[in-house]
Amino acid sequence: MSSATRSGSTRKVAVVGVALSDCGRVDEATPYTLHAQAARRALADSGLARDVIDGIASAGLGTLAPVEVAEYLGLRPRWVDSTSVGGATWEVMAAHAADAIAAGHANAVLLVYGSTARADIKARRRTSNLSFGARGPLQFEVPYGHSLIAKYAMAARRHMHEYGTTLEQLASVAVQARTNAATNPDAMFRDPITVDEVLDGPMIADPFTKLHCCIRSDGGCAVLLVAEDYVADCASEPVWVLGAGEHVSHTTMSEWDDFTVSPAAVSGRLAFERAGVTPGEIDVAEIYDAFTYMTLVTLEDLGFCEKGEGGPFVEKGRLLRDGGLPTNTDGGGLSAQHPGMRGLFLLVEAVRQLRGQAGAGQVRRADGTLPELAVASGTGGWFCSSGTVVLGR
Repeated sequence: MSSATRSGSTRKVAVVGVALSDCGRVDEATPYTLHAQAARRALADSGLARDVIDGIASAGLGTLAPVEVAEYLGLRPRWVDSTSVGGATWEVMAAHAADAIAAGHANAVLLVYGSTARADIKARRRTSNLSFGARGPLQFEVPYGHSLIAKYAMAARRHMHEYGTTLEQLASVAVQARTNAATNPDAMFRDPITVDEVLDGPMIADPFTKLHCCIRSDGGCAVLLVAEDYVADCASEPVWVLGAGEHVSHTTMSEWDDFTVSPAAVSGRLAFERAGVTPGEIDVAEIYDAFTYMTLVTLEDLGFCEKGEGGPFVEKGRLLRDGGLPTNTDGGGLSAQHPGMRGLFLLVEAVRQLRGQAGAGQVRRADGTLPELAVASGTGGWFCSSGTVVLGR
């Protein structure tokens, strides 16, 4: 069932514009600059005029993110969303935007993000995040030094204990991401790596060495969603929003029922049900990958393999562009770019793959045709939230 049907309307919703800002090492730009770059490029990709945009969704910048960003872009939207649930933010926002458009509350919604996370650290304008704060429920964990990466590492260790998942299997996720990045000119790191290089790197949080962890980059991107009425006026081929789901699980680790199950187990099921497709029909998967374990467990929870079989599933090149399930085809957060809340990049890459605009990194089906269906699944916090969107041509 599509988002349009779920909202009680028959108006379909399409993505008609996607773009990246300058990415990687961007020392001479502000986050606002990157927002504007991405927004202009996405609008140009769509072929529509700026005045068609009547909705905006943004998070992570300033005190009143969508208000400040809208003003900077010269927009006066009548629909806004500032949902902030970490890396899953953008898939959740896309779901909200699709529902709003389907219901007639907006006609064209711009999702836009930009961050100079890397440049700010290099220029000593900020320091690296070890904690999200010590207020509320987090006060019971912070005194013990339980940083974000430690929480992911703990979950990975539990999966290894329960199911026999190996370090080599986790490392293969990073290796395949880097191989996919090799054909992406926008990827920050493109040189090949091996499983041994991943395993022999400096330890960050056991079992994660450096290459098990996402890179830190600058960059931004934008996605424009519109009602089907506008598609005829667009310069680009539409990619339809077929279904979406969202779910939040926990914030305190003691309240997480099972470290081996992410909230994608719920958001994915909802998205596939609403889209009327099954995981087996998906041609391309774009999965949030701040750490290698995130890719593995999300693939399980989306239904691409059974629980506990993620380790064997990711082995032998299945995630490569020409593998059984091309995953993170741009190189993901492990190799391409990760300027913070990376979920919007997943949607950009999924759309480009479905349109056939991924250049040397383009996925082809076994018969040589372009992919028909893609899934983008974002994760926020420490497996606290998930948003999953199914897209189709």
